[in-house]
Amino acid sequence: MKIPAFIRTNLLLKMTSLNAGVIFIRLAITVVIQRLISDQLGAAGHAKIGQLRDLLAMLMSLTTLGVFNGIVKYVSEYKEDQEELKKIFSTSFVFIVVASGVTALTLFFGASYFSEAVFGNLHFKYLFKILAVVVPAISLQRVFNGVINGLSAYKKFAKIELFGYLFSTGLLVFCMYNFQLDGILVAIAVTPIIQLCILLYVFGKVLKEYLKFKDITFKAPYAKQFLAFSLMSFASSILFNYINIDVRNMIENKITIDDSGYWTTMTNISKNYMVFSGSLFTLYVIPKFSGIYSKSDFKKEVFQIYKTLLPLFGIGMLFIYFFRNYIIEFVYPNFFGMEPLFKWQLCGDFFRLASLVLAHQFLAKKMVRSFIFSEFLSLALFYGLARYLTDFYGVEGVVMAHFIRYVIYFVVVFFLVMRYFRKNEKSIK
Repeated sequence: MKIPAFIRTNLLLKMTSLNAGVIFIRLAITVVIQRLISDQLGAAGHAKIGQLRDLLAMLMSLTTLGVFNGIVKYVSEYKEDQEELKKIFSTSFVFIVVASGVTALTLFFGASYFSEAVFGNLHFKYLFKILAVVVPAISLQRVFNGVINGLSAYKKFAKIELFGYLFSTGLLVFCMYNFQLDGILVAIAVTPIIQLCILLYVFGKVLKEYLKFKDITFKAPYAKQFLAFSLMSFASSILFNYINIDVRNMIENKITIDDSGYWTTMTNISKNYMVFSGSLFTLYVIPKFSGIYSKSDFKKEVFQIYKTLLPLFGIGMLFIYFFRNYIIEFVYPNFFGMEPLFKWQLCGDFFRLASLVLAHQFLAKKMVRSFIFSEFLSLALFYGLARYLTDFYGVEGVVMAHFIRYVIYFVVVFFLVMRYFRKNEKSIK
């Protein structure tokens, strides 16, 4: 089918339309998988799976020392400069060897401790030993993904995402029917290996053009630049997912594990449409913002992004809200505790999307202090409000905290970005 002219002339719309196909396929499959998990394992099963997914998200940053956005930024800037690329990849190699080694050993020998801390018992310590073995695949897949995003190879990215999801989903269904909860957790744990293999198959030839393995040395000339991104990743990914794990445990301890599952399924719905924006941020927004230096150009680009994305997301969110009871009935049967969570989660996500567009200026321009301050404020607000409001509103208090947090976050990020441009204008004068 021929892409309409108004989409072909707008790179963001073109990437959005191509990405949408992958997202809709993923969404359709996810609906089926979520229903199967709900029938087989109930809300408690969703809560356990949520713990592992958040742990894996933490490992994606820990095993690379959080250099993903740094790779995206510098590959997009120096993709035609082989000498600089050699320095970038050598530094990345040093970071992942050190981080992966420490992380793997910690997971393997601390398996009992982590099983107790994350799942509340020792039964799942085997899972952490599996994760220790999978760690190298997690780190390599993350680094190679950074290269894809830096090159803005959105067509290949979409293909890798789709095939990776299809293969990992097939494994998950097989393991669920044969080994129940343990099978699902193992399938999720080994998914990075599947994703890495597909990435190398689809993107291997292009990767060799830019990443010359024979030129890589065990030196880190970009260490200082990458450490800034490590600090930002610690705030945005590691702490974010750690707090999610802790909040899930808090809900289980204060209310019930089923309520923990209701919140997890609500965040699952959120992740399924927010993942649509995540790839656009790294494929389009960071490379675009990296080349913008004036306030007027920045405002023009932000307006273009908002004009393209916010109406699409707004309509989608309204659709989800008005059909929430049907979603519960067909995807999460008998999860009636989810219904009050929708309005707060969806409103919070709308402000989150608007905020994240602006906040990617922090990554594009390496505004470390602004990024860390805004992230710590956001996380502190969510954690504090979630614990406080849960005492009065139960699990609904957690999504209320989510909404309040992102309204405040949007205001703070807007102020910090505008202050950055005001300072730049003064320094030029």
